[in-house]
Amino acid sequence: MAHIDPPKTRRHTGPLVVLIAIAIGLAVLFRDSLSFEALAENREALLAYRDAHYGLSVAIFIAAYTSIVAFSLPGATIATLTGGFLFATFPGAVFNIIGATTGACLLFLAARWGLGDWLSAKMETGSARIQRIKRGLDNNQWSMLFLMRLAPVVPFFVANLLPALLGVPFSRFVVSTAVGIIPGAVIYTSVGAGLGQVFEAGETPDLGVIFEPHILLPILGLCALAILPIFLNSRSKQDL
Repeated sequence: MAHIDPPKTRRHTGPLVVLIAIAIGLAVLFRDSLSFEALAENREALLAYRDAHYGLSVAIFIAAYTSIVAFSLPGATIATLTGGFLFATFPGAVFNIIGATTGACLLFLAARWGLGDWLSAKMETGSARIQRIKRGLDNNQWSMLFLMRLAPVVPFFVANLLPALLGVPFSRFVVSTAVGIIPGAVIYTSVGAGLGQVFEAGETPDLGVIFEPHILLPILGLCALAILPIFLNSRSKQDL
C-alpha cells in the first residue's frame, strides 16, 4: 500500500501546537511567581544571589526572559522591572532587550514553521484584493515593523506573530525588534531600577509612566517618523 503523507498544513502546525501547549502549562505552573508581589517578597534573596554569582545571574535572567516572551507568558513587564532592579538601568536595559529579542525570534520561527509558509502561499495565490494587501505590506515592511514596536497599544505577542504569518524576512524582523523595543525597554528598566525605594515605601511602581507627556510625546514622534515613509510612498504612487 502506498504511503500517504499527512497534509502539509497538519505537519506545519506541529511546532505551533507544541508551543501553545507548553505556554499554557507554564502559565499555570508559574502564575503566582511572575508578579510584583513575588518580586517584592524575594528581593533580598535575588540581590544576594546576584552579588555572589553575577555572571550566572545574568545568564539565568536572560534565559528566563527569553522563555517568558517565547511562550507568551504573563509577566514580561515584571521581568523588565526585575532587570532594572537587579542590574540598574544600564546594563539592565541591554539584558532586557537581548532576552525580549531572543524570545520574540523563537516565537517568530515557531509561527513561521507552523503556519507562515502556508499562509504566504495562500496570499500569493489568493484574490486580487488579497494580493494588493500583501504588496502594500511588503512595500512598507520596515515602517510597519518599527511602528508595531514603538506604539504602546500593540501587544508584544501580536507584533511577534503577525510578521511571521505575513512572510517578513527573519533578518528584518530581528533588526526591527531589537531597535524598536529600545525606548520602551529603557523606560521600564529605569522604573525597575528605582524599585528599591518603592519596596521600602510599601508602594507599587507607576507603570503608567510611559503615558506621561515628556515620555509619550517623543515615542509618538518616533511613530510619526515610522509612518512618514508610508505616507510618502502613497503620495508618490498617487502622482504617477
